[in-house]
Amino acid sequence: MKYVIGVDLGTSATKTILVDQNGKIVAEASVKYPMYQPENGWAEQDPSDWSEAAISTIKSVVEKGQVNGKDVRGIGISGQMHGLVMLNEENQVIRRSIIWCDQRATKQVAEMLELPMEKWMKITANPPMLRIMPKERWIQITANPPLTGWTAAKILWIRENEPELFAKCRHIMLPKDYVRFILTGKYATDASDASGMQMLDVKNRCWSQEILDFLKVDRELLGDVYESPEVVGNLLPKIAEKCGLSTETVVVAGGSDNACAAIGTGIVREGQAFTTIGTSSIVYTHLKKYQEIPEGALHLCCCAVPGCWHTMGGPQSAGLSIEWMKNNFCQDLIQKAEEENVSFYDKINELTKDIRIGSDRLIYLPFLMGERTPHIDPKYRGAFIGLNIIHGQAHMLRAIMEGVVYSLADCNEILKKLGTEVVSMRACGGGSRSPVWRKIMADLYKCDVHTLKQEEGPAYGAAILAGVGAGIYSSIQEACDAFIEEDGITECDLKEAEEYEKFHKIYDRFYEDIKENLHALYEL
Repeated sequence: MKYVIGVDLGTSATKTILVDQNGKIVAEASVKYPMYQPENGWAEQDPSDWSEAAISTIKSVVEKGQVNGKDVRGIGISGQMHGLVMLNEENQVIRRSIIWCDQRATKQVAEMLELPMEKWMKITANPPMLRIMPKERWIQITANPPLTGWTAAKILWIRENEPELFAKCRHIMLPKDYVRFILTGKYATDASDASGMQMLDVKNRCWSQEILDFLKVDRELLGDVYESPEVVGNLLPKIAEKCGLSTETVVVAGGSDNACAAIGTGIVREGQAFTTIGTSSIVYTHLKKYQEIPEGALHLCCCAVPGCWHTMGGPQSAGLSIEWMKNNFCQDLIQKAEEENVSFYDKINELTKDIRIGSDRLIYLPFLMGERTPHIDPKYRGAFIGLNIIHGQAHMLRAIMEGVVYSLADCNEILKKLGTEVVSMRACGGGSRSPVWRKIMADLYKCDVHTLKQEEGPAYGAAILAGVGAGIYSSIQEACDAFIEEDGITECDLKEAEEYEKFHKIYDRFYEDIKENLHALYEL
């Protein structure tokens, strides 16, 4: 029997699975680690936490699965996007990684769009050839406008605020690429994850020299770009020994968390889409052809299927909003769940299932960490609007769930206006296990929402990529067709969908209505 391993490097934990050649999950393991927030709007993690978690979980699944290490043919890695990892000449990490949800680089994004020459003169003795890169040009090349959470803005922030550290930088990596480097010693990335760095020519799937010249980023700092199922290297001897594997085990390029989640849920053809609700939340749609998105209202990236692309959009603070509510205002609910030996999320479903559509006229804006789509606004903030004496814990929890899906539905509407009609919507991620949340999705998307028999998302997708790279499967589509099955359907209720439309329209008006005041509050 042949096996592959899928590693999902997430924000809260790394989860690893061992999969046999027939697509069955044989063993799994996970390790949690912290996120550091030294200032409001900042978010950092320690890359050593990721590499240690990856190695320990790989070792664990090999031991649990009781397999011969030589039978494990490949490893694929899925990773959180946009994080900045910097290594010095000795390949040591220079500082903690600034991760995807960090919003400190607001000023740098403005400078990316119009940066005076005198500013560059202070940063470098060799000013770039260009003074201004308009938003339209950024979208033409990188498929997206400059964003605070993306890697390029983080690089500029480091260069401006920590120049002594940047001077030591010899390699720039994304989180999963750092882990792969630890496993193989190879400097590399893949097209899907590199799409979120703001330096890739997304249409042509290669680094853009024009962007690198403008940003004054040396091409030598960046790894080579691979397609997701391509083999980057083999396990280093010391890693193979530590994990109980062979140096013949190949490691493929892997992909971004969302690109791998698409494979893990079987979204590999035109018109297919999925929604994931985790720490953040997105609606993801597979595209066979490159299609520019006006104004960058949705992210457009290369996907893990070679030669294809995908759109994605949704709130950064989806499951994070529930976690915030849980940790600050739901200690009683946590205790009840423990007493009844059920999960906290089971209690949420129990509490919210009978709350009326619109949470009795309460609307939540899910923007605790600023926003990326459909509003590119790092200064936007969360809010409960319409609070009344009748509202309690259950209303607030339901309003959070609805607010997340209002945002996701906005992204879906953008696709419809561009002529991309979603014919199949699948759900994955922790939030998708909630029947209440799935029903809200079905009604606001106005289509049925499908769940899967085996829902492992990014880790499973990474394992499939490893299987293709190792020659076990002939293609990504072949593996998805063979192994991924639907389990249930949550149907759209057209009457409830009409009722939701009334609240959704009010939700959409709030952005323009309160944006100015939220920006003023941010600047205080």
